[in-house]
Amino acid sequence: MSRFVLMKVLVGPLLRLLFRPRVEGIERVPGHGPVILAGNHLTFIDSVILPLISKRQVFFIGKNEYVKGRGLKGWAMAWFFTASGMIPVDRDGGHGGVAALMTGRRVLEEGHVFGIYPEGTRSPDGRLYRGRTGIARLTLMTGAPVVPFAMIGTDRVQPGGKGLPRIGRGRRITVRFGQPLDFSRYEGMDRDRYVLRAVTDEVMTEVMRLSGQEYVDMYATKAKAA
Repeated sequence: MSRFVLMKVLVGPLLRLLFRPRVEGIERVPGHGPVILAGNHLTFIDSVILPLISKRQVFFIGKNEYVKGRGLKGWAMAWFFTASGMIPVDRDGGHGGVAALMTGRRVLEEGHVFGIYPEGTRSPDGRLYRGRTGIARLTLMTGAPVVPFAMIGTDRVQPGGKGLPRIGRGRRITVRFGQPLDFSRYEGMDRDRYVLRAVTDEVMTEVMRLSGQEYVDMYATKAKAA
């Protein structure tokens, strides 16, 4: 039994009981072959909920620090996140972005599902920010379809992305998936910055439609630094 299946069997029921996620459109995620799941990022538990509700294992990039803790707590966190599909990458270094991109490409070329938050970081205020073009590079390099998704309500369960999740009435989580997006018409144009921006903006438009968030045409990192 794989660690992913074990995690779903042992931990999944408890997490479903606590978070009670409502899932809409999961049938739109292809049952086989490479797929990119691209969505908004409101809080830390987004990366807990996504593997929980997916029928296929979702691989995604995570910070090295999540798997380097010491003691029983550190071991438990490392086991849970790696079993969920997190691939630790040092994103703080000068080559962090390239390492993340190449990791995603490898996952897709092996026929798996790769989850990505095009904003690049959590939203600082609940609005949807401009997407970075790594998502476009991945779909154009691999030919994998992009399934947009929206996390709704996770920021009410875990405001600010820190601390223990708050469970109770009025804090229901919804995960909504859109129709797969095919960008094969841009094949071979993964170095054209205008194409990369057009593809990224199309993905973000779908995420905005699914989430109902207000869109801000600037990077979330810039908003956080202001």
